[in-house]
This record gives sequence, C-alpha cells and structure tokens, in this order.
Amino acid sequence: MASSLLTNTAAMTALQTLRSVSANMQMTENRISTGQRVATASDNSAYWSIATSMRADNAALSAVSDSLGLSAATVDTEYTALTSVLGSDGKSGLTKLQSLLVEAKTAGIDRKKIQTEITQIQQDMKNTANSATFNGVNWLSTTATTPTTVNLVSSFSRVGGTPTINTIQVTVANYSLYTSTQAGFLDTVSGAASIDTINIGALTDSAADQTTLDGLIAQVTGAINSVSQAAADLGAIKNRISNNSDFVKSLMDSVTSGIGQLVDADMNAESTRLQALQVQQQLGVQALSIANQNSQSILSLFK
Repeated sequence: MASSLLTNTAAMTALQTLRSVSANMQMTENRISTGQRVATASDNSAYWSIATSMRADNAALSAVSDSLGLSAATVDTEYTALTSVLGSDGKSGLTKLQSLLVEAKTAGIDRKKIQTEITQIQQDMKNTANSATFNGVNWLSTTATTPTTVNLVSSFSRVGGTPTINTIQVTVANYSLYTSTQAGFLDTVSGAASIDTINIGALTDSAADQTTLDGLIAQVTGAINSVSQAAADLGAIKNRISNNSDFVKSLMDSVTSGIGQLVDADMNAESTRLQALQVQQQLGVQALSIANQNSQSILSLFK
C-alpha cells in the first residue's frame, strides 16, 4: 500500500474506532449514573412510552391508596360510634336502655329514678353520634347538607387508554341515628315518642302504662337490631377497604417491578462493559498515536 502524506488511512480508521468507543463509554456512564438503560425516549421509544404510562398508573394507585386510608379512618370512626351507641357491654347505650325499660315494668318501682338514668343514656348516645366526625364527615348525625350517598374510591385500572375508577357506594341513611328530618334510627317517632324522647317518669302500674312500656321495649329492641345491622355493614366495608388497600399496595410493587424490568440498567453488566470500553479506549488512543507517526516515517525516505 502506498504511503501518502495527505491521506492517513490508518489514523482515520483509528479515529473512527476511538469515536465509537467514546460514544459507547458515554452511554454506559449515563446508564451507571442514572441507573437506567432507558432514561429518555431516544434510548428506546417503545419501552420509554410504556414505562411513562406505568409510572402514571402508579401515581394514580398511590392516590387510591391514600384515599383508601382516608376512607378506612372515616368508616372506623362511624363503626366505633355505632358500637358505642349499641352498648354491647350491657352498661351503656341501647342495650342498657332496653334493660332499664324491662326493669321499669316491675310493680311499685320508682320510674322517675329510672328515667333519670334513661335521660343520661339518651344524651350520651346523641353526643356519641355528634362526635362521630372525621374530616368533616358524619354519617350518624346528619344535616340537610349531608349527601345521601358517598362513593369511596377503592381501585384504579387502565385498559388501553381507558381508565376505570371503582368505588364503594355508601348509603348514609343506612347508618343515620339522628337526621334533620327526624328519620334516623333513634329520632324517628314510633307511637308516642322516639327513642331520643322516651320518658317513663309519669308511668304507673296500670295496664295501659304497662302496654306502653311493652311498646317502648319493642321499639328499643328494633333499634338494637337496626344499629347492629348497620354496624355489621360497616364492618364488612372495613374489611373490603382493608383488602383493597393491601391489594393496591401489592399492585404498586408489581408495577414498580415491571417498570424496573423495562428500563433499569443491569449494573453488573454495565460495570463489566465500562471496564472493557476503558481498555478499548486506551488501545484506541495508542493505535491513533501509532497511525499519526506514519507521516513522520515518510521523512526518513528523504534523508
């Protein structure tokens, strides 16, 4: 091959190789510094697009998880208040109220004293219902502005480009003890009075008053059944929210793992590749240096 002073083919070849090695080194260093082999759309447009969509889905799932936590706290507050009003320990609430009314049927008993205790229970149940508020939400003691139904966000999914948000619908009337229209479990008038306004202080041992007591006992028993059912429903909703919360967290972990499979760099492979490229770069520099000396050797021909 002829020696040329103007065209150094060996140097050009060495320079091209060195440029290629430098470009590969830059790419490898970027992967090592970012931890990703697909950090931008130019790295791999398909994988980058999928990963971006999955990250958006994960952000939505994170919002669902937060919403489930808020819903769980709300439901737990209402459930706790309902069980307190129910008074399953027999020392308070509707259970105690029922036992006092049964006691009031005893001949010759002082029903005014019993009414004093009944009044305290009535006030305690109302205070419990009024206090069952979380984040401004109260399903037990409602007003005219309380919504009739509440949708609790439970899950998020996306098929293609169509997102779907599932909810748990709660009908507030199923748990209301007191309402602005006196339609709750404890303020609905049945017969002569509601449970909230029961007063036996003036009743006697007469047959008519004993019949009135029987009706009040039946009324309280019905309220116990209604409140028990409401508490059971909220307990089921609590379990559903808990299950959905666990599932959403597991799903977020799966999505994160899937994103990693698409875009994360294999650091073992990248470190090995970097070392190989560093050696190639050093050899390339040496090859270019040798090729550049070829033009100097031409001078020896003219000595």
